[in-house]
Amino acid sequence: MGCGGVCKDRNSYKYAVTKFSDINQKIIPFFQKHPIQGVKVKDFDDWCQVAELMKEKQHLNLEGLNRIKIIKSGMNRGRKWE
Repeated sequence: MGCGGVCKDRNSYKYAVTKFSDINQKIIPFFQKHPIQGVKVKDFDDWCQVAELMKEKQHLNLEGLNRIKIIKSGMNRGRKWE
């Protein structure tokens, strides 16, 4: 993908990208072109929403930060299923 790297985490390996411009310009477009299948697509959509808020610098004010925290709390195991 031309960014990030692989690191070992206990008994597994992770692919990590920390540079926001790489996330915004490479990772998100890749998964928009090659959609995630299954329930994880909801987490990806939330993650994209947070990335958009950060792109708009909303994470630098209290209201935006609280909005991001609410989105994060509903991701993965915190998601409520209908």
